[in-house]
Amino acid sequence: MAFSSLSTPSSSSSSSFTLPTKHSPGAGSVSFSKASWEGRQGTRKVRMAAVRAEAEAVDTSISPRVSALRPSKTMAITDQASALRQAGVPVIGLAAGEPDFNTPAAIAEAGMNAIRDGSTRYTPNAGTMELRKAICNKLQEENGLTYSPDQVLVSNGAKQCITQAVLAVCSPGDEVLIPAPFWVSYPEMARLAGATPVILPTSISDNFLLKPDSLASVITEKSRLLILCSPSNPTGSVYPRELLEEIAAIVKKYPRLLVLSDEIYEHIIYHPAKHTSFAALPGMWDRTLTVNGFSKAFAMTGWRLGYLAAPKHFVSACGKIQSQYTSGASSISQKAGLAALNLGYAGGEAVSTMVKAFQERRDYLVRSFRELPGVKISEPQGAFYLFIDFSSYYGSEVEGFGTIKDSETLCMFLLEKAQVALVPGDAFGDDTGVRISYAAALSTLQDAMEKIKEAMALVKPPVAV
Repeated sequence: MAFSSLSTPSSSSSSSFTLPTKHSPGAGSVSFSKASWEGRQGTRKVRMAAVRAEAEAVDTSISPRVSALRPSKTMAITDQASALRQAGVPVIGLAAGEPDFNTPAAIAEAGMNAIRDGSTRYTPNAGTMELRKAICNKLQEENGLTYSPDQVLVSNGAKQCITQAVLAVCSPGDEVLIPAPFWVSYPEMARLAGATPVILPTSISDNFLLKPDSLASVITEKSRLLILCSPSNPTGSVYPRELLEEIAAIVKKYPRLLVLSDEIYEHIIYHPAKHTSFAALPGMWDRTLTVNGFSKAFAMTGWRLGYLAAPKHFVSACGKIQSQYTSGASSISQKAGLAALNLGYAGGEAVSTMVKAFQERRDYLVRSFRELPGVKISEPQGAFYLFIDFSSYYGSEVEGFGTIKDSETLCMFLLEKAQVALVPGDAFGDDTGVRISYAAALSTLQDAMEKIKEAMALVKPPVAV
């Protein structure tokens, strides 16, 4: 017979009840006293509690190497700003390093055509041959660098390229030399590889450029990798060729020291600054891993496409990592990337139009912040960031808020009073300043600047500047 519905006997029910069995009709039924039923239920609860206790006893520890990683403060602030906007708070987000432009039409159309034409399958791990050949042509024509397709690895964004490069060349105990202010992920990538990040402070008075003497003073037998980013995130600084040559002369003295050159902002550069690829310097090709991509210059952040160019043994090592992590990049994105490289030298008119807008925004913000007392500015020569020294305001008391102690509390103050989201400098290894992304419409920046000025009027610098 089928099971009938059953409810637990209530306090007003009889002292016993009967359950039908699922045996044959002749098997009869089973009777329980109320006390017996409650006893069985109590046993069941004890067993469930024991199961929960056993689950809670599971070892939930995380790898020490992963536990040592710090979450990206840039992403955390961007997510916080998005949550506030969704809650109805009109926050202006100037934290994320993402162009506000749409991907150029010719690139987007190439991606859509890839879908229509069925180019939606796995590609070779290293990337399609047509894209790697196009990258080789680009590096030859624009950077003076000669590579073959087997010396190029296409990945899911430049971030993956850098991570794999660090993992491939660094061993536990090695040191990774990183000038500060730095992109937030560099030290964490070193830690993930078991290496030790060694931070080299720079000064706003030197436009945040690494001094060769500072580099020479920290190199040891453990030094394995120097990371350079030009144009720089977060400062917008561009290394002139002469300074890079001085750095190269020091690097050349240490056979074990490699250089990772992050050139993702290469095309976002403002006259008269000029970009120089580190691998193009005499004697540097063999020891340089060059990383570039499509996210910034071509407004393709969501397409997730970057590439590494380096001697074959380094590229092969990175390729092994990629083959076990993600395999090849999206086939659709690779078709779009090919179209991007076909726009012309340095991205053609599509990129130059965006760069012109970035420069207009930079000029506006530099003028505006120079009107604020107590701030120091190094005018960026590339990328789309300002790294502004607000340290003269540290120690100030603000009515209704409290003390501005450092870059983090300054950003909290501006988020609360001005409803503008910026990134504190301590995330980049320099607590004196904050990073402002001007990858936003000029009208948005004007609104943000007005709000920032109103908020900062509530604060008086505690020391003379």
